[in-house]
Amino acid sequence: MPFRRPIATLSFVAASALVLAGCSSADSDDDTASNESSTVEVEDNNGAQTVTSPPESVVALDNRTFQTLSDWGIELNAAAVSLMPDTIDYTTDDSIIDIGTHNEPDLEQIVAAEPDLVVNGQRFAQFHDDIARLVPDATILELDPRDGEPFDEELKRQVTVLGEVFDKQDEAQQLVDDFDEAVERAQSAYEGAQSVMAVNTSGGEIGYLAPTVGRTLGPVFDILGLTPALEVEGASDDHQGDDISVEAIADSNPDWILVMDRDAAVGEGDVEPAADILENSEALAGVTAVQNDQIVYMPADTYTNEGIQTYTKFLNDFADALEGANS
Repeated sequence: MPFRRPIATLSFVAASALVLAGCSSADSDDDTASNESSTVEVEDNNGAQTVTSPPESVVALDNRTFQTLSDWGIELNAAAVSLMPDTIDYTTDDSIIDIGTHNEPDLEQIVAAEPDLVVNGQRFAQFHDDIARLVPDATILELDPRDGEPFDEELKRQVTVLGEVFDKQDEAQQLVDDFDEAVERAQSAYEGAQSVMAVNTSGGEIGYLAPTVGRTLGPVFDILGLTPALEVEGASDDHQGDDISVEAIADSNPDWILVMDRDAAVGEGDVEPAADILENSEALAGVTAVQNDQIVYMPADTYTNEGIQTYTKFLNDFADALEGANS
């Protein structure tokens, strides 16, 4: 007589098989979903860009973005590590392929990184077409502040777009909020009648940074509505500033002097700090800003770290000094 399995047992086995099959199907669906890459549409300086989000292999070449990417914990396969100041954590990561600086870049190394995203811009913007030829399947994202657009809004646009790409929207919004708060503090503390001079120092020399167009500090005049102590016709955005005599600075007698020390970021060997150049100058000894200790320096790494965090720090420092002078 053949063995007959009880109907209840058969029902249980069948039900279990269905459950297991359902679990297997669900697991398979989950695995498929997890392996599917998504994309995000963003606008950069060259128009609409479709970016894999989050990107699997990233190359970073725009020094305005290094600190943001580092603070967000974004892993890089390649970058212009030689262009980074030592305040950026990537400089201690030997696994990152170093593309070098914009002066002597090894662009072929980008190919080895097999990127799906290249964050390009500023000093490397000139190599856009070369990079596109080398890695035609990669998205090249460029978010440099655009000519004719408010500089402060451009800084915020940069981190906002990067936040979309890397799914760091909350972190990007925090950077924007911190920057806006610093701007508001400095604007509120600044008295419009006070005159301001912006300079940089390099190789022991003082360069004039013109309002609006001057490198790094020029846009601060527009952001805060500062009154220039001196306006020089034909001033440029040269990275070393425009030639100016200390006598011209003394004659303009600024109430405040804002300073970027270029050598502090890139100088090698013995370099003269900006503070020594300005504060120990006999020709400037009678200037109001010097006499009243109203000289405000940008962070030491500014020249190679010109992102929104650097401006936020500087604007808060300026606000501190203004509030102190007003108290």
